[in-house]
Amino acid sequence: MQVSVEASTSLERRVTVTVPAEQIDSAVDKKVQETAKTIRLDGFRKGKVPAKVVKKRYGASIRQEVLGDVIQTSYFEALQEAKINPAGMPEIEPKEDAGEGDFSYIAVVEVYPEISLADASALNIERQAGTITDADVDNMIEMLRKQQSDWTEVERAAADGDQVNIDFEGFVDGEAFDGGEAKGHDLVLGSGSMIPGFEDGITGMSAGEEKDITVNFPEDYQAEHLAGKEAIFKITAHKVSEAVLPELNDEFFAKFSPKAEGEAGFKAEIRSNMEREMTQALKTKLKNTVLDAYVELNEFDVPKALVKEELGRLKQQAIQQFGGGNQNLDPSILPDEMFQDQADKRVKVGLLAGEVIKSNEMSADEDKVKALIEDMAQGYEDPQEFVDYYLNNAEQRSQLEGVVLEDMVVEHLLAAGNVTDLEVDYETAVKPKEQADS
Repeated sequence: MQVSVEASTSLERRVTVTVPAEQIDSAVDKKVQETAKTIRLDGFRKGKVPAKVVKKRYGASIRQEVLGDVIQTSYFEALQEAKINPAGMPEIEPKEDAGEGDFSYIAVVEVYPEISLADASALNIERQAGTITDADVDNMIEMLRKQQSDWTEVERAAADGDQVNIDFEGFVDGEAFDGGEAKGHDLVLGSGSMIPGFEDGITGMSAGEEKDITVNFPEDYQAEHLAGKEAIFKITAHKVSEAVLPELNDEFFAKFSPKAEGEAGFKAEIRSNMEREMTQALKTKLKNTVLDAYVELNEFDVPKALVKEELGRLKQQAIQQFGGGNQNLDPSILPDEMFQDQADKRVKVGLLAGEVIKSNEMSADEDKVKALIEDMAQGYEDPQEFVDYYLNNAEQRSQLEGVVLEDMVVEHLLAAGNVTDLEVDYETAVKPKEQADS
């Protein structure tokens, strides 16, 4: 077998493989003999068809089948011979087969980039830290009460925070438009669920009142034919209701914390949950900040095959999360553009983190793996059951070892970089990095 390699781009390799005729002929003859033992032909008993008859009638198709097998086996041998570590599956370009003689094909495959790690001392990182205050706990409890509130009808004008039952119909340039009408719609004023100005126009209306309001659709509104347009909505208010918050009692506590004992116990557990949430949010934000910043310091090409695989994973995750329970949806219906930047970044981060791990000969610290499992278990009703499951499940444990390794990469980069500590409040701490940046 002859193997030659041509670098068509920084990462793409065109591997030309030539398999000698003797190897092809030998494999064809073997396949003919196997076929002769099982094939049925008129005039011959099963298993008694002469090989030359089989070869004459089926030789071309048998050769094609053999060539497919040869490509599969010789491809991996060729990679080993050429010392190529492929990033993803190849594209095979068979050359025209004459039906005899040597057989050649080209395998187009990408390789992993060679990454020369940039000096991490150039990193400038802002590390956030926060503390849960009594006011934070009170605000959280108030939010939970609002989530459990009941609506009681009132005989007064609607105010911020009230729920108003309305009919509405919208018009642009005097014409009604699709999606601009609803009947018996419950709208909570101040929820921000409608376009700007809509809720403001309804504030102050009373049950039985009719009113026209004028609003403008945002310039970036998703329906392009309405974006930036002025609209008139005819509003009829049927009912105004105010929220009645539940009392802080054992019945309320049981909805959120079966472990809580009285109001003090409930507040203590709420604080504990908030601290755990904040710690995890700050850790995730710091990790993303460090890795994103280090990616900026390192320029390297990314294999398209790896990005394509990541796009597939992101689409599948989106279907599972937003598919409304319909897991039979084809992820390919989602456009690549929705996930392209995220896929590129994930692949870059993964390759870069892998190079840091390799260069520094890192391995997952056993104590850190156990500590991570125990920390994750605190959010479950039976923490020990969770710990036992992860400690004894090789696949799940392997995933957590990957998380620990990534944490070790972040710690390594932080130790080398310039870090500025910043105290933030709870709301800022738990806000995702993307929202904070915007």
